[in-house]
Amino acid sequence: MRLSWVQPEDLLSHELVTARDLGKDVSKVTWRWLDAGGSLTAGSSGASATPATPELHALAEKLMAALDEQPMPVRPGEPDDFAGVKALWRNVPRQQPRHDLERLHAAWVGRAAGCVLGKPVEKIPREGIREILQSSGQWPLTGYIAGDSVPDEVTRRWPWNRRSAPTSLAEPLAAGVSDGMPEDDDLNYTLIALRLVERCGPGFTADDVAQAWLDELPGGRVFTAERIAYRNLLLGHTPPETALRGNPFREWIGAQIRTDLYGWIHPGRPDLAAECAYRDASVSHVRAGIYGAMWVAAMSSAALTADNIDDVLDAGESVVPPVSRFANAIMDGRDLATRGDSWEGVVDEIYARYGKRHWVHVLPNAALVAAALEYHGGDFAASVCAVVSAGCDTDSNGATVGAITAALAGAVPDHWAAPLRDTLRTSIPGSDKVTFTELAERTMKVST
Repeated sequence: MRLSWVQPEDLLSHELVTARDLGKDVSKVTWRWLDAGGSLTAGSSGASATPATPELHALAEKLMAALDEQPMPVRPGEPDDFAGVKALWRNVPRQQPRHDLERLHAAWVGRAAGCVLGKPVEKIPREGIREILQSSGQWPLTGYIAGDSVPDEVTRRWPWNRRSAPTSLAEPLAAGVSDGMPEDDDLNYTLIALRLVERCGPGFTADDVAQAWLDELPGGRVFTAERIAYRNLLLGHTPPETALRGNPFREWIGAQIRTDLYGWIHPGRPDLAAECAYRDASVSHVRAGIYGAMWVAAMSSAALTADNIDDVLDAGESVVPPVSRFANAIMDGRDLATRGDSWEGVVDEIYARYGKRHWVHVLPNAALVAAALEYHGGDFAASVCAVVSAGCDTDSNGATVGAITAALAGAVPDHWAAPLRDTLRTSIPGSDKVTFTELAERTMKVST
């Protein structure tokens, strides 16, 4: 078996893009790699088109090390330290904490429902998702995706996510195949964050996060930046070095999917939620990758106390460096949604601006999340269906949008919640088949 997301010949093509984005000079490395027969083409599953020869493996390892040795240039408006980010904050909203168990429960269930919706079509591009739905009379999407009505020739052209389809399509959900929300890394991280806060309190450190991963997170259930950071931890490195060594995914979406819980324990305090998110994200990410984590944590905090989606989006923007690439992406998404005549037109424009990036990169995904929330006014069903139909990281975006809109509403419609049986299946030791009711109560206990 050839493990993906860690082979140097696969990582280098991604690293050349990331290093350039962060201001490094990649020209000499690029030409040396191409001259040796390497490829700049990287696949969706982590493998590149470069032949896996011992010579190219060794060269890629050497070139990755050379890029690691280059210091990351200062980028105006994009601080690397929390104090620098915080110094740029303006008008971060603060509300009196309102501990609402119904909203917390809705947030947990909404995150699960949105994740399940996107799981079967994860890795399928937008055009494939649309063909699947149109061919089976499910366009526009209004509920969990049914598989039985999709023509065979369409699923041959656009295969379901092999791991998720058997448990996450409408039919196995209705049949109770998983007896709850199927296991997924998006919810694993939320549970680990809860257990971390229960053990260490809200003042946990990045080292505490790293130790929690080593203690509780199965190595086979980490991907992209988290897989690299996990490997770096096993090699004896500590945060933030774990985010920097051989990690071309440090501005991808991974940290953005881990931080809802920090908002839920700080209702009405986006500033405190964002600070927790920064510490967590620094284990595996930098800059835009960290800003995405802070953005989601702040919105998750506001969603428990706000009355409308604009206040939630404002809270998220308030903790992000205002002239950063990440801020541009979320403001683009929101602005396009405000001015767009149709959801598909909004998505077309987001892809025109950000679609050349990998489908797991944080920028296109954050733009889609912001746009879906704004365009559909925070409505749960419309928002999760829209963001999943738009492609990119479908299960992660569905989870984020589902959690925020459900918390804002204080409930998840029964036809979305019922198939999940108020139960979370997880690969975290000792926590399989925990109920969302229990998780909400435990979250309430550690809330500030």
